[in-house]
Amino acid sequence: MSIVPKTSAPAVAPQKPDSGPLVVDGPEGLRGAVGAVLGPTDWILIDQQRIDGFADVTGDHQWIHVDVERAKDSPFGSTIAHGYLTLALCNLFLPQLISVQNVSMGVNYGADRVRFPAPVPAGSRVRGSGEILACTDVPGGVQSTIRVTVEIEGSAKPACVVDKLSRWIV
Repeated sequence: MSIVPKTSAPAVAPQKPDSGPLVVDGPEGLRGAVGAVLGPTDWILIDQQRIDGFADVTGDHQWIHVDVERAKDSPFGSTIAHGYLTLALCNLFLPQLISVQNVSMGVNYGADRVRFPAPVPAGSRVRGSGEILACTDVPGGVQSTIRVTVEIEGSAKPACVVDKLSRWIV
């Protein structure tokens, strides 16, 4: 395995349209894009319906997420999104941030260094941005490490920061 340092010259120049994801051509393009800043995506609303739906899917019905009346008296003043809901949004944001062409598929390989610096109150809007930190050769393709940051509109602190690992199979 080798990690391509951020100082390496791109083998295939990545293309970023005025809006939309950074488009790279296969593993070589991804290697050349290490260090690229991605995004941001469009804002999305985190409403109570989305929070309740996540609670139903995961079985996490802690009052701070689902009891609107009780949460008014909490330190947050309202219900807040689950941290793992915020993390799960990275899978929504990633294809809006980068498109790797000429691979058979991309798969989620995991996450490193997950942090939740600030809560996401119900009714907030969030968006994603990223930076390609590394591209490592693996059997059958490459593995990228992309730091995804979930920003809360109007907040100085992000909701989530994660080093997302993806495998791109040739």
